[in-house]
Amino acid sequence: MFVPAGQDPTVREAKFQFIFPFSLEQHCLNELREVLLQDDFIPFQLGDLALEDSFYGPHNRASHRDLERYYLPFTNPILFPDSNDPEAFRRLSKSMNIRAELKSKQIQVKFTVHSIDVFLCPFDTGFLTVRVEMDCGGDSTYGQALEFADRMRHLQDINKLDRNTYVLQDETKFEEVEDFVFQVLAPHLPAFLDRTPMEGTHFEKLPFFMDERMFVMAFFAFSEDEEITLTHRYRAARMDGLDLQGNARVGASHPPYMEDYCRRFGYDRWAPNTYYLTDEGCFSCLTRETPETARLLANQMYGEYYYGLLLNLFHRIVLLKLSLSYSRVQLERKQEQTDDLIRDITSFSAKYYFVEIVSQTQGRELFTQIRSVYGNDKLFEDVKQTLNDLYQYQENRAAKQSSYLLTILTIYTVISGIYGMNQVIEDFKGDFSWTVVREYSLFQWIALVVTFSGLTVAFLLVLNVMWKWTRDFIRRQQS
Repeated sequence: MFVPAGQDPTVREAKFQFIFPFSLEQHCLNELREVLLQDDFIPFQLGDLALEDSFYGPHNRASHRDLERYYLPFTNPILFPDSNDPEAFRRLSKSMNIRAELKSKQIQVKFTVHSIDVFLCPFDTGFLTVRVEMDCGGDSTYGQALEFADRMRHLQDINKLDRNTYVLQDETKFEEVEDFVFQVLAPHLPAFLDRTPMEGTHFEKLPFFMDERMFVMAFFAFSEDEEITLTHRYRAARMDGLDLQGNARVGASHPPYMEDYCRRFGYDRWAPNTYYLTDEGCFSCLTRETPETARLLANQMYGEYYYGLLLNLFHRIVLLKLSLSYSRVQLERKQEQTDDLIRDITSFSAKYYFVEIVSQTQGRELFTQIRSVYGNDKLFEDVKQTLNDLYQYQENRAAKQSSYLLTILTIYTVISGIYGMNQVIEDFKGDFSWTVVREYSLFQWIALVVTFSGLTVAFLLVLNVMWKWTRDFIRRQQS
């Protein structure tokens, strides 16, 4: 289905934040942080008010005071740490102000990359955020803005529209968006990525959690007399831009379906002037408020709602990683992997999976809606069941080991109680000669074997316990 050109409105502003979640190699977070600091990244500090208007373009800012008031106090040490805490969200930001152009058969759009963020998060995860503003110029249509966002979020070419798209920056042509992102904006990041998910793939060049698309936070501002229709809202949720002929595209043709979709995934508290739409791949705001009010709404997308989306993405990604780790543990059955997974699930449940984090009603409703769309609660229930299964497996394994050990010790106790070590132990005092062993009777030979094998077993058990204790201590220190 396409929309007639006369029904595709112009946009006054179009601002985007493209978010790429990634997984890092183990124990490289601090090394990556040092590399980023050498590349002029700035550690984000909530108390540094000079950073409020450093990364969001010339007309926008993110109020640090509003951020602190928006979230409940117990979440601040995780979201806004004052120190280099490896168990918190460590954000490093860099102002870019790079101008470039996205070209395809349908559009030629100039845009500005205001800044990028790199979040270093627990569980060897992180996020790269590319903060972009489209140069609207007064004649850019809504379909062009959506098409720009849809093409930019595809890091790799996966369809015909992507293959006809490229980025031009300083006369350098980048055939794929990932080339522009990881050669110009964040060239140091690919060397630290965990490429385990790429095992068995043939065409992937980057490790992805879901697919080759970045998540999108989009803000669209229309003129005050423009009506935000059902079609506009549905297209924002699905990022339906333009078709191959350049016509405005809608991925559905049945109005009741679109109404139901927007009712389930939309937030219309401030209708008919402002709407929020949530999908698995995007979070969009559409408004026809005055420029002053629209600027405040855009600031929220850079501040409060930005962290809310990141936290939900973090929950989803870590839950998926824990589920994947469980499948590997099931296959390999290694005790240390089981212990690590139990510790990770317990730590995540107790420290990071916040159910209530927002102090304001509208923020709480939006946060809950995003979590519902991502299915985080269902994933969390599965992970909790995984924890129960792991505990049951551990209990069964420990019971078996205890049973085996008890059987061995019982056998030695019975035999030594019957024969006694004193049958042979006296022969090993003073000057010992192996010739005495030749004269042993059958029962003395049994006593000799029991004595030495018992001492060997006891010695090995002590070594095994000391080895496990040392290994667990070192792993706790490294984790």
